[in-house]
Amino acid sequence: MHLTMLLLAGGLALGVHGLWRPRVGSWSDRWHWALGSFLFPPVLLLTTACALLWMGPHGAMVGRWGGWLSYGLSWLLMGWGAIAGLSQLSTAWQSWRQVRTYRAIALGARQGRLLETDLPFSAQIGFWRSELVISQGLLDMLDPEHLEAVLTHEAGHAHYRDTFWFFWLGWLRRLTAWLPRTEALWQELLALRELRADHWAAQQVDRLALAESLLAVVSAPLHYAEDLCAAFSCSAPPNRLQERIEALLSNTEERQQTSLWQVGLWLGFALLPLMAVPFHH
Repeated sequence: MHLTMLLLAGGLALGVHGLWRPRVGSWSDRWHWALGSFLFPPVLLLTTACALLWMGPHGAMVGRWGGWLSYGLSWLLMGWGAIAGLSQLSTAWQSWRQVRTYRAIALGARQGRLLETDLPFSAQIGFWRSELVISQGLLDMLDPEHLEAVLTHEAGHAHYRDTFWFFWLGWLRRLTAWLPRTEALWQELLALRELRADHWAAQQVDRLALAESLLAVVSAPLHYAEDLCAAFSCSAPPNRLQERIEALLSNTEERQQTSLWQVGLWLGFALLPLMAVPFHH
C-alpha cells in the first residue's frame, strides 16, 4: 500500500505537469491556474513522503520489500528537498549580503541601493521586506517621468511580496526540476508576475511611459536569480515582452479576482495523503 501511494503521487505529479498548457484569458485567471498547477505536484509528493515516513516501513500489501522501498524513496525525496532548500537559502543570503554593500540613496520619497554600473537595471531584492536596487546607468538613461514609472513598477513587486513568495516557488522549482514542463510553468509565473506589477503601476502612472521604459531597459542582463529578484529589466522571450507591451497599451481595466479557491482546491487534493495517517495500522 505504501509503495502504491508513492507511485500514485508520482504518476499524478507527472500527469499534471506533463498535460499542463497555458490558459488563455485574463492574467488573474491565468495566475491562479498556473500557480495551482505548479504547486500541486511538489506539495503532493512532499505530503506523500511525510505520510509514509510517519507510517514507517512496515507495509505488507506488496511484501516487506515494498514498505522499505517506499520508506527509502521518501527519505530520498525529503533529503533532496532539504538540499534544494539549503542551496536556495545560501544563494538568497549571499545576494542579500551583496545588496547591503551598495550605497543607500534617496529617490524622492523612496529609499534604495545604488548599483555602480552603466547597464540599466532595477529590481526588488530580498525576502519579506525587499530592497530596491537601481543602477547608475538607469538613473542616467531615464527622465523623471519614465524613472517614476519604473520605480512604481518595482513598488508593485514590493506590494505583492514577490521576492518572498518566489523564494519558496523557486525552492519547489528546484525540487521538481525533473518533472516535464516545470520550466514552462516557471516562465509563465514569471511573466504573470510582471504583468501583475505592470497592472498595479499602470493605475498610478502613465501606461505609455511605463511601456516606453520597458522597451528601453528590457535588454539589460539580470544580476541575480529570478526567484530572488523581481526585476523590471527581466530578460524574457520576445513574445513575453510583446505581451507586456500590448497589455499596457490596450488600456483595459482588469479587476483581479481575490478568491483563491482554485489554488486552495489544488492544495486540498495535495494534502489528502496526510489523511491516511490516522487510519494506518
